[in-house]
Formats: sequence, C-alpha cells, structure tokens
Amino acid sequence: TVSVTYDGGARIAAWRPYLGCAQLPSGARKDAVSKLPYIKSFWDRAAPQPLKVRLSNDPDLVRIVEAAFDRETYGEGTETTAVVVMKDGAVVAEKYREGFDAETPQRTWSVAKSIAATVIGAAVHDGFVDVNDPTGLEVWSSPADPRGNITLENLLHMSSGLTSPTAGNRTDDIYFGGGRVVDHAITNRLVAEPGSRWRYANNDTMAAMRALREHMNDDQQYIEYPFWRVLLPLGMERTFLETDWNGDFVMSSQVWTTARDLARIGLLYLNDGVWEGERILPKGWADYVATPAPAQPPLTRADGSQIPGYGAQFWLFGERHGLPEGTYAAQGNRGQYLVIIPSRNVLVVRRGFDDGGGFDIAGFTADVLSALGD
Repeated sequence: TVSVTYDGGARIAAWRPYLGCAQLPSGARKDAVSKLPYIKSFWDRAAPQPLKVRLSNDPDLVRIVEAAFDRETYGEGTETTAVVVMKDGAVVAEKYREGFDAETPQRTWSVAKSIAATVIGAAVHDGFVDVNDPTGLEVWSSPADPRGNITLENLLHMSSGLTSPTAGNRTDDIYFGGGRVVDHAITNRLVAEPGSRWRYANNDTMAAMRALREHMNDDQQYIEYPFWRVLLPLGMERTFLETDWNGDFVMSSQVWTTARDLARIGLLYLNDGVWEGERILPKGWADYVATPAPAQPPLTRADGSQIPGYGAQFWLFGERHGLPEGTYAAQGNRGQYLVIIPSRNVLVVRRGFDDGGGFDIAGFTADVLSALGD
C-alpha cells in the first residue's frame, strides 16, 4: 500500500497480484484494503509457449527499427521504449530503450480498450453476452429510461449517444480520484440516438465491461474471467488489469502490459481467435472488430491528413494511410500501438511515453512492411 495523509483526510492505493493498483476513496482507512477484490486462485495450466524468435539481419529493417528510437525520424521529440515486429508468427525484430526490456510492463492507456473488446469477445463466445442485445445495465432498466436501448455493440462502436463534453471524456475521478465506475461512467444522460453518432468516450468501454459483470452475476467469476479465459491461455503473464475499489475493471486505460504480451493479443487476432488449437474468440470476431462502425469519426483533419476509421474498440487503417487495406490497430495515448496487418501476416508493436508530438505509426509501419518485402 501507499498512503498519503493531509490536513483533513488521507488517500490510499493498494497493489494486488494480477490486478495492479486500486485507489480507495478519500478518507478510507487501511483496514479497507482487505475488502478490495483479489484473484483467489488460478487453475493449473501448462507453462505458456514462448514466442517464436527468428530475428532478421536485414539492414533496412534494423535501420528502421533503430530510427524509431532517435526522437526525430517518426516524430520530433517522441520517446520510444519498445518495438516488436512479428512476421508469420515469429519475432523478426525487437529493440528496447535502456531501462526497459521484454519483462517491463507499461501503462497501455487506450490500448486497454482493445483488450476489453477481446475479453468481451471471449464472453460472446462463451454465451454470457450478445453484442446485439441491450446492455441490461440495472441503472438503465426503467421502461422510461431511453438508455435502456443502448446495445453492447453501440458501446463497442463508441456510439452510445451518451453525453461526453470532451473528446475521450474526462475520467479523472475514476483514474486518479478513487471514484467508482458505477458512479461516474454509466450515469450520463442520452443526447443522441444510440448508434447514430460516433463520440470517443472512455465511459463507453467501462460501461461495456460493467454490463459483462452484471450479466455474469458472479463478482468473483467476473474478476477472474479475463485471466483464465484470455490472458493465461495466451501466456500474458506480465499483464495487469486494474479495477476500481468496487471491483469494476477500468479497462478504458488502466492496464499495464509488455510489448511481447501485446504481440500475443495480435497473434490471437491474426489466427481468427484461435490459440494453440483452442478457440478463445468467436469465429469472425477479428473481422468484426475491424469492420467500420456505422457512425465514424471525421476521417480528414483540417490540414488534409488522414484520421483512422473506427471499428469495435480498434482503429482502422488502409491505403489512404499508406498501408494495406484491412489494417487495424489498438492505440493509446503517448504512443502505444499494436498494428495488425492481416494481408501480410505482420504485427507491429510500439511502446513509448511521447509528450506532445505524436509518433508516426502509419509511416513506421509502412517502412517496416517495405523492409520485410513480400
């Protein structure tokens, strides 16, 4: 635990195995730590298979990967900490900044949203939820409440229609203030017909995960489900999914993971949801998350540069970005990327802590593909 006392109160954060840190509400006492959700046990599983590694000595690929760390080639002042490139199921390039390695988890920021979509995909396969059904959230269950018409798919598409005054919507109360998902992420009013308006919102992702919890109706099963159903089968042993103190996953941002663990997620999607012969995601889920949602963000900025499209918690790239059609990506603040290029059977993972200028992930990925050839 870490505690900070101040005139009139105190704040406490507590770390738990697999679940990382949770912030207690202001004024909570240390004995409240024992009431936080914990992973109680895991089923015995065989040790995960290590990633295949066939590092390429191609000088062009080596040069391009090194350039990602020079703070200039792919964005002035960018700060790359890790790059992993996979081709045909094997690591062909890998590099880390000093102080980081294959075992170093970093905050995913919004790449967590794509991990949330993966957990929900597993729950769809297991029959817990259907993306076409209304969420079933109890707080929206009144017949007079129009939010009851919001489907899980609307949430995955970032088209809930809920009010969101700023892009991404400010979620500081949950991320940094010890607030609960149920108090801050599912209480906004409806301002647009569900499905009719795209608006990037952390709350939509948190509401989707809360809906999964209510459908399961078993809090311990819910807290352990992402691990035994997705992370552990994939061998993602250095990934931490944080919760609020009430036991709701904050999977719009608060996940810590390594570059290699993200690559494992990418491999799952390249294999259409199958891992070592076990189906984790529904057949076609990879196509589902990479299909443009009915409501899209504006695709062109004022300067003419191209904004990616949006699927289901993944961003969509293509020829207008200099990349093959069908390319999609998990993206997060400060330069977190997992780019999936199905047509080339290639994954590109880039981690960083950019502050200000953005990393040109499309340009970097295009250069990597060029170096890899056919």
